[in-house]
Amino acid sequence: MNKEQKFAEKLIDFIDASHSSFHATKNVEEILIKEGFEKIELKDKWKLKKEGRYYVTKNSSAIIGFIIGKGEIEDDGFRIVGAHTDSPTFRIKPDPEITVAGKYLKLNTEVYGGPILSTWFDRPLSMAGRVSVKTQNPLKPKEVLIDMEKPIMIIPNLAIHMNRKVNEGVKINPQIDTLPLLSTINDKFEKENFIMELIAENIGIKTEDILDFELYLYSVEKGALIGLNEEFISIGRLDDLAMVHAGLYGLVDSKIGNATNILVCFDNEEVGSTTKQGAASPMLRSILERIAIAMGKDKEDYYRGLSNSFLISSDMAHSIHPNYMGKQDLTNRPVINGGPVIKIAASQSYTSDSSSSAVYEGICKSINVPVQKFVNRSDERGGSTIGPISSTQLDVPSVDIGNPILGMHSVRELGGVFDHYYAYKSFREFYSIIEI
Repeated sequence: MNKEQKFAEKLIDFIDASHSSFHATKNVEEILIKEGFEKIELKDKWKLKKEGRYYVTKNSSAIIGFIIGKGEIEDDGFRIVGAHTDSPTFRIKPDPEITVAGKYLKLNTEVYGGPILSTWFDRPLSMAGRVSVKTQNPLKPKEVLIDMEKPIMIIPNLAIHMNRKVNEGVKINPQIDTLPLLSTINDKFEKENFIMELIAENIGIKTEDILDFELYLYSVEKGALIGLNEEFISIGRLDDLAMVHAGLYGLVDSKIGNATNILVCFDNEEVGSTTKQGAASPMLRSILERIAIAMGKDKEDYYRGLSNSFLISSDMAHSIHPNYMGKQDLTNRPVINGGPVIKIAASQSYTSDSSSSAVYEGICKSINVPVQKFVNRSDERGGSTIGPISSTQLDVPSVDIGNPILGMHSVRELGGVFDHYYAYKSFREFYSIIEI
């Protein structure tokens, strides 16, 4: 197994342990701690030092890790890699139990983000998230992460005999067609408050101590390297945990230079980023300013530092599809394992411009990492990223990049082994460059 495959296996292990944005954040935190990063709290007065390693969390679902540079913030600025911890899925509604024909128990759910709904059918599913537990202080409930870690439900398809046109395309109603089947009901089955009882049993508390929960579905099928030469990564949540993982190791493996290096992992990108822990919030802006203040800088120094900063907005990109060649632009056609993709749009739905693209392309070429470019067909609307949204909060030059994948927003996406290592190398180099 080569170094690229070994690194891809690390990614698979990371994603397989990150069944919700809360678990992804926890796993990033554990790696940062192992690498010598110190946790600081938003409520405390920060005392930072040059070359110090720190991290801070928000809502238990977003995390920012950073290394203070050797130089001065006003002169050397911030080098930022941004990604997000959430992925399209289904969220379990409050009081979700629904009985059918007196014999089946299914769960009421709502769609989170933009999943390809059909890919979720007939797969063993489980649930993970967080539970808020009662304490003596009503203003500060305790948070407990929960992961059932076993297949407990499924969304069954309708048989072709009852829908002869299923292979011609079916409109899926998320309130009717995607509700997961949880159990059969017998005389001894207590269907009332079933989910609360299940949660309480899993985390070892009383049901009356549960105040609320945020639970999301996930496929229990493990990730794998596939392909004739094991050159592909097949797993869910590549968008965007692959970039979280590459950015994380790019940061911890980087050499400390003059700039202050930042990894920011936002939450809620898949639903618009307009939360306190999303890219549309002042979270990143506030933390950068607090770093500057803690290093003895004033407002003027902070703004000067921003002018010397750079942001790589890292989300996944679209590979050309072998069965749908016409869906790609005529001349810009990224392929899996062809290298990271610079994403460009005249509409400015991506932040890349000729200047910022040149920066990232120059970094990649200096370490022999291939670079591709993506633009949407002129008659198709593309997706969104944290880049343009972050730009509304932070006046920093930015480029949008990502690794090419197939099946984006499927319950199981397909990426490239070499691409993941390329992205990691590019982030590590970005953080390590010492300006002359």
